[in-house]
This record gives sequence, structure tokens and C-alpha cells, in this order.
Amino acid sequence: MSDLCTPWCVHVVATLRIADHIEAGNSEIGPLAFVAGADRDSLHRVLRHLVSKGLFAEPAPGRFELNEPAQGLLGEANLLGLNLDAFGGRMAHAWGTLLSAVRSGKPAYHEAFGRRFWEDLDAHPEIAASFDALMGPAGHGVPDWHVLVDAADWEQVRTVVDVGGGTGALLAEILRARPEVRGTLVDLPRTVARSGEVFQAAGVTDRVTVAGQSFFDALPGGGDVYIVKGVLYDWPDREATAILKRCAEAARPSGRVVVFSGAGPGEDASPELLMMVLGGGRGRTLDELRGMAAEAGLEVGAVGRQASGRVIVECWPL
Repeated sequence: MSDLCTPWCVHVVATLRIADHIEAGNSEIGPLAFVAGADRDSLHRVLRHLVSKGLFAEPAPGRFELNEPAQGLLGEANLLGLNLDAFGGRMAHAWGTLLSAVRSGKPAYHEAFGRRFWEDLDAHPEIAASFDALMGPAGHGVPDWHVLVDAADWEQVRTVVDVGGGTGALLAEILRARPEVRGTLVDLPRTVARSGEVFQAAGVTDRVTVAGQSFFDALPGGGDVYIVKGVLYDWPDREATAILKRCAEAARPSGRVVVFSGAGPGEDASPELLMMVLGGGRGRTLDELRGMAAEAGLEVGAVGRQASGRVIVECWPL
């Protein structure tokens, strides 16, 4: 359990696209190292180690083939979280700050990268783009548009605001399923700038408004539903409460705020260790979320689950 060798080897062969190169016919170690831009002997040793762990096969000395586990390294989508040259590298190297985070109770991401997590993304647009891709359909699949506890409530919904909605995948699915609804996507300017292709592919461009801004600033008001999916995990309690407060302000007097929570009634929250080392975020129990909502001016009204098991919590402004 303490051997870091194998996971680093997996990240390296993923970054070098070794599975794709083998599938393209480069099975001998010499040509394989050449197309991957790697040292022959070093790559050979890494692959031999992975073969010993059940990843890849070596049917003859120096010749490698894909086995079933190695098939999972094919294609760009499967590599989003492993590529050390992209956001996968940020996730991998951030674990080196875990000790500081545990000792201090605060993220120490800056120790590895010189900036805090979100500032680092702002400073490196290409890393931010791979983060957005990992958070979108390429990394997490097509989202489930059923975000209300009672599906019948959709009959009264005409406007949806997706707060921190990334490049708009969830909002696009909602608008595709509910042609009577209009939507607003709220996220940072660099992120919403990449949403056009998503909305165009869904055929909903004429019903979408994008707001390139921080969700710590005043949000577009008057929406019937404000969605907060996968956002609160990313932040410590103070910032997460501030996000909910902005949602409450915008939703008054009659809108609702739908929060995606990892824990249902009586369940423990996920440890969320990755977000702890990246930005100090955390999972929360339903009771913790209820208390946070009250501080933000919201009251939990209903709790349900999507078909996937993901918990959704509907809150109403006080």
C-alpha cells in the first residue's frame, strides 16, 4: 500500500500515450520508445514493471501488447486525469503537499506550484482547459438532467441558472429535455467561453445566456431554479457558505436552490481528500449542509436521489 512506484509508472505511460502507440502497431520497444519520445531502456523497465503488475503483456522479450486493463489507457478521454502534462499532473503532484495540509488544516497547494489552486488555473489556461474537460462529459459522462426531487415541479419552471456549471453540459441536457425552459450558465469567463460548442451540439443555443463571472459576485436574479453541482466540494466552509448566500439572494422570493450532495440522510460524507489538497474543499453530511444553508439564508425543503444514486437537496430562501 505504501509503494508509489506503480501509480507513477501508470501516469508516465498514460502521458506518453503508450497504449495508443501500441494499438497503432508500435509493439517493439525500440520503435515504441521512438514514437513516444522516450529513452528505450528506461521505458522498457517501466513497462516490464507494469507487466508484472498485470498492466500490458509482454509475449516476447521487448514486445508489448495491450491486455484488458491496458485498454483503459486508450483515447484522450481516459487520460484526462492521468496526463502529467495536463491537469492530471496537478492532481498527482498535489499529493506531495498532503502532510502540510494535515498538519495545518489548510491546503498547501502553493508549496508545489507557487500559487493557490484557483490562481494556478488562471495563470495556466491550458491546464484550466484540461480541468474543465475532466469536469465535463469527457471525464464524467453525460450528466443526468433530472435535478428536481419531484419531476412534476418542472411544469412550473421556466428559467434555470447553473452556478459554476463549467462548459454547460448539465444545462444543455436540461434545455434539450425541457424545450419550454431557458437557461443561464454562470462560470469564469475562460470557462464559459468554451460552452458554445456544447450548446450548439445540443441545439439549445437560442435559449441560453452565459454570464462570465465569479459566483462570489451577485448572481443573475429571478431564476426559478439555481443549480449548484460539484461546486461546494471545491471550497472550505466559509467560501461554500458565501456561494449559497449568493444563490439565496438571487433566488428570492420564490426560486429554489438545488445542491448536489454526496451524502444522504444518516450517511457519512465522502473524505474528498483530493479537493482537500487542491483547494481545501470537503464533503459534508446532510446535517452540515442544512446548517450551512441556514447561515446562507436557505432552508432545506426536500431531499432526493438521481437514478445514479447522487443526492440532490432542494433549498428555499428564508
